[in-house]
Amino acid sequence: MTVPEVRAFLGLGSNLGDRLANLQRAVDLLDATPGIRVVRTSRVYETAPVGPPQPDYLNAVAEVRTTLTARELLDASLEAERALERVRAERWGPRTADIDVLTFGADHLDEPGLTVPHPRMHERAFVLVPLLELESDPPLPGDRSARDLRSDLDPDGVRPFAPPLDTRAGAASGR
Repeated sequence: MTVPEVRAFLGLGSNLGDRLANLQRAVDLLDATPGIRVVRTSRVYETAPVGPPQPDYLNAVAEVRTTLTARELLDASLEAERALERVRAERWGPRTADIDVLTFGADHLDEPGLTVPHPRMHERAFVLVPLLELESDPPLPGDRSARDLRSDLDPDGVRPFAPPLDTRAGAASGR
C-alpha cells in the first residue's frame, strides 16, 4: 500500500557556530531521512533574536513532502537538531539548530509537544517572510489568513542573507 505524501513546512534557525552551514546540514539531514523529501527552501534571512541577549539568527523555511506522520516528522526534526549538537539550556536561548514543524498539510493538531499550525508563527516575521516566499496563503493558527496579517507584519528586521539552501530535489529539477 502506498502512503500518500503530505506537504509540510519546517522553520529552520541557527545562531551559533557556522550558522549557514548549520542550516544546510539540517536540510541535508532531513532530506536523508526515509520518508522526507526536501523540495525547496526560501532564501536565508538574518534576524535579531527573540529572548535573552544572544547572536543574530539565520532563518529559512523548507518545504518538504513526507510520508511520515506529523509526530514522526517532529521526531525526525528533533533528531536532526541532536545531530547538530543543539543544547536546550534556556528557553529561546542560543542554538546551533532549531527546526519547527510549521504546517502539516491542512491538518490542525494540538497534542502534547506538537501544535500544528505552529501556535506563534503568525506573530513572527522571521517565520512568515520566508514562508510567504514558498506559499502565498499558508494555514495559520486560529484559521487566520496570511492576507489578513500582511498589514500587521513588520518585515524590517528580516534581512536577506543568502540564496535558498541546496536541496537534492531542487537540484534534480534544475532549480
